[in-house]
Amino acid sequence: MIHKIVFAARNLTSNAGLFLLLENAKANGIFNLINTVLVFDRPSTNKIKMNHIKTMLCGHYIGIDRLERIKLLQGDPLVEAFEISVKEPENVSWFLGNFNHKTTQMLRYINIKVFKKLLRKKKT
Repeated sequence: MIHKIVFAARNLTSNAGLFLLLENAKANGIFNLINTVLVFDRPSTNKIKMNHIKTMLCGHYIGIDRLERIKLLQGDPLVEAFEISVKEPENVSWFLGNFNHKTTQMLRYINIKVFKKLLRKKKT
């Protein structure tokens, strides 16, 4: 039996692969891990970190090679469905400037922890 799929223009996005990426990251607890382990000195930076990290993750996935091209994600219905508010490149650049040795090591720790978790998952 063949099922008919109806696509509405408002639901289509050229970045459809982002859905699997974001769902997989959420299902594996990556966003929760980032939210709890990655702690900046300034509370205002902690408040916006998840939005910018998700924006950069999406940007990397679709092949953005320059920060100015982050605007390609603005207005994308899939990005908005995941409650990601894509900011101007200057804001993302400011956020990246908040990383120091301590926060970079936190990201390294998260990376190792996720890698080990996925490795264990694969063995079972």
